[in-house]
Amino acid sequence: MAAEGAKRHDVVIVGAGPGGYVAAVRGAQLGLDVALVEKEPVLGGTCVRVGCIPSKALLESSFLYQEARSAFAAHGLKSQVDLDLAAMHARREKVVKQNTDGVAFLMKKNGVTVYRGTGRLEAGRRVVVAGDEPVTLEADHVVLATGSVVADLPGVAVDGETVVTSTEALTFAEVPERLVVIGAGYIGLELGSVWARLGSKVTVLEYLDRILPGMDLETAKEAQKALRRQGLEFRLGAKVTGVEVDGGVAAVQVEGADPVEADKVLVCVGRKPNTRGLGLEELGVELDERGRVKVDAGYATSVPGVHAIGDLIPGPMLAHKASEDGVALMELIAGVGSGSVDHSLVPGVVYTEPEVATVGATEEQLAERGVPYRKGVFPFSANGRARALGHTDGRVKVLAHAETDRVLGVHAIGPRAGELIAEAVIAMTFHASAEDLGRTIFAHPTLSEAVKEAALAVDGRAIHS
Repeated sequence: MAAEGAKRHDVVIVGAGPGGYVAAVRGAQLGLDVALVEKEPVLGGTCVRVGCIPSKALLESSFLYQEARSAFAAHGLKSQVDLDLAAMHARREKVVKQNTDGVAFLMKKNGVTVYRGTGRLEAGRRVVVAGDEPVTLEADHVVLATGSVVADLPGVAVDGETVVTSTEALTFAEVPERLVVIGAGYIGLELGSVWARLGSKVTVLEYLDRILPGMDLETAKEAQKALRRQGLEFRLGAKVTGVEVDGGVAAVQVEGADPVEADKVLVCVGRKPNTRGLGLEELGVELDERGRVKVDAGYATSVPGVHAIGDLIPGPMLAHKASEDGVALMELIAGVGSGSVDHSLVPGVVYTEPEVATVGATEEQLAERGVPYRKGVFPFSANGRARALGHTDGRVKVLAHAETDRVLGVHAIGPRAGELIAEAVIAMTFHASAEDLGRTIFAHPTLSEAVKEAALAVDGRAIHS
């Protein structure tokens, strides 16, 4: 029975990040009446507002600053470059606004109704929106797409000033003289790189004995070497037990070692599903042991008519994965698609310099599973385009099944690796062999030739190495 005064839609999506807004567009394209609920003043979610997009803007600006200071002379370009951090931040803000405005335009273009406020589930497939104009929404399908939030580190209190998260680390008004980054994952290495390029002494503390947990170990070690050459200091096997702040100076406590002093401490120990305040427990939506929403193969939760996608459910916590989840779910609801997203083929990219990109199984995973494999490796130092760019660090690794030759994983570290990995994803999506990839014609001179050569190297047939 409809609630009095409730507004009805075919689908109500809670959360306007890359999962939610992309799902809204696809649903509208399929003829569904879609509503989108968002508590933030602008659309786009963490990724667009305070994550992927602003961090990439700063990475690009800081990279150009570093290039101008250390590499331009080799190109015959000689000039003095000074840092204007305020202008750099202004550009970051402009890039973010262009993207958030773009999302708003897409909602208007596709006829998606946007409600501003905090959405909370109630029985009967209802969403109560608390905001300046409270409203109750009803729908045949409710989609939870509220993403993730920064994970806490026991014993470390974030104050938003000296001890910060990635959100505050995007907006430092001054370059910190000393920056400690707790956690050597994607976010920590990217933001650590930004501030190291701009002049900060960066120390990365990682609990594990390696950086980039979950990535191909050999590739991660190459990344660590490259970043160390750029001035980042790594202390692995470092268990942080607390941070004491006195007079704006932080002392990071490390078990069994002397404290590490810093002007800023960036806590980057992962993210967790953003389920707080959604009313899941009261409605009976089941969660797993890691706080993720339990769903079946069709994104359905334990409550009929309620679905979840993106960072709320198992799988890589990446924007593009959330978007694909959203598209698949809308096509299932509309009855036009299979609703299948292969999470084993979600690429991951670390936008440091050199970039690190990966898709599929790592050597460690294949060995653990007992899968026979061969590998081919090709260095960017042997690639003509990389030499012309002046960026020859890194290599591409192709892992193929030893018996069938099917490509099982591709791991790259080098210039524009984040763009190159798409070739591997396409190849693996269509079950290509290393032979298929190696016999594909690549333009010359391009960085992508390194992928072809690595595929040829699986069978010992690389031409240029």
